[in-house]
Amino acid sequence: MSTLVNLAYLAAAALFIIGIKRMNSPATARAGNRLSAVGMLIAIVATLASARILSPWMIAGGLALGTVLGILLAVRVQMTQMPEMVAALNGLGGAASALVAWAEVSRYTAAQAEGFAGSAFARHGLAALDGRLVITITLSVLIGAVTFSGSFVAFGKLNGKISGNPVSFPGMRLVTSLLALVAVAAVAFPLVMLGDSGFDAGPLAVSTLVLGVVALVLGVLLVIPIGGADMPVVVSLLNSYSGLAAAATGFVLENQALIVSGALVGASGIILSKIMCDAMNRSLLNVLVGGFGGGAAEGGARSAAGLTVRTVTPDDAAVLLAYAGQVVVVPGYGLAVAQAQHVIRELVDLVQARGVRVKYAIHPVAGRMPGHMNVLLAEANVPYDQLFEMDEINDEFERTDAVLVIGANDVVNPAARTDPSSPIYGMPILNVDRARNVIVLKRSMAAGYSGVENELFYLPRTGMLFGDARKSLERLVQEIKAL
Repeated sequence: MSTLVNLAYLAAAALFIIGIKRMNSPATARAGNRLSAVGMLIAIVATLASARILSPWMIAGGLALGTVLGILLAVRVQMTQMPEMVAALNGLGGAASALVAWAEVSRYTAAQAEGFAGSAFARHGLAALDGRLVITITLSVLIGAVTFSGSFVAFGKLNGKISGNPVSFPGMRLVTSLLALVAVAAVAFPLVMLGDSGFDAGPLAVSTLVLGVVALVLGVLLVIPIGGADMPVVVSLLNSYSGLAAAATGFVLENQALIVSGALVGASGIILSKIMCDAMNRSLLNVLVGGFGGGAAEGGARSAAGLTVRTVTPDDAAVLLAYAGQVVVVPGYGLAVAQAQHVIRELVDLVQARGVRVKYAIHPVAGRMPGHMNVLLAEANVPYDQLFEMDEINDEFERTDAVLVIGANDVVNPAARTDPSSPIYGMPILNVDRARNVIVLKRSMAAGYSGVENELFYLPRTGMLFGDARKSLERLVQEIKAL
């Protein structure tokens, strides 16, 4: 039986790795996601079957219930809600790891009631309580609880129930530092007591309880001062935390599949967080303590006083797009809010039928989570070969007749290149301002997540088309059809 289980775990690990590899490209991402899901199914069934804690009917019932819930979520959750759903799933993963670790502590506490000899643990099917096990249990609780509370703060910020602005109070960093020291002490305490009293599980139970409470508060204090501009990094980092918590729990349970899957999620999340930080020209430490981004600001590093905005009508914009040689579409979170991905696909099909070359420019931190724009456009069946990352397309803007910016803000702000006093200075951006013409679809002149005034809106070659992005695109479609 153990040989079959190990083979199943090996197959699951291979599917995880292949699945993650295939997620590198939009063309193979769906297949990669399916492979990873199959790998997880194999690992779950193998674990439940080998542990013999559930009957086959209970396993089948649980899988059926989970499948139904998953389908309901997939159908009912809107694309605009996808970032907060990812945050919630990260939090639930962290909570599961912490609860499993606490359940293991409860088993040791029950065994202790029969005496402190190692044989008492053996009768409960437990290994000797040693330093390695104590460290993995406490890490599972610490990382899992931080991930749970931090993820649901991110969930609140993403769906608007908590302000997207950085939230802080006097002495907040001191309180956070003191709680971190308490957490370290709670991890060390059972290790010290373990050396004195051998198999005593009492100090471990006390420490994990204290650690769980402290970690929950820490998770809130670590995420709540982070502004909306940094939410893509936060979601990615919390995803990494959930993987690390799962890996630690894998060591607690001596489950190879959990160790491998947790390590893969943890490592890929850290790598993705680094990519997100590079895309904003900021360090991970700066994201965590910087308190950057949030609501709209009254101005920016440069005042907009005296500058004028040129507005365009849908018919003027339609003519410009229909008779251009090349058009580049720059999607942002406004596209997701308006749920206009299908309309932009229809618009692009129309101008392509007139011989116009069209490409989509995707900035790494556009939207509210990593890959948000890719997923959004994939839902509208936009061909993958039309999607271009920032580094692939930036040199083409100078040869582009018209750029259509839909709800993007900070990622197209020239101040990142030209204004050393701007908070976003040095951030890699899409070189939209170098195109011959720019059409920006926005509801208003409100600043982006960073709160910085966007210089692009005031350039002579930029035309602002105000209104709901979906309605504006529908008008453009009508006007192009009428040409």
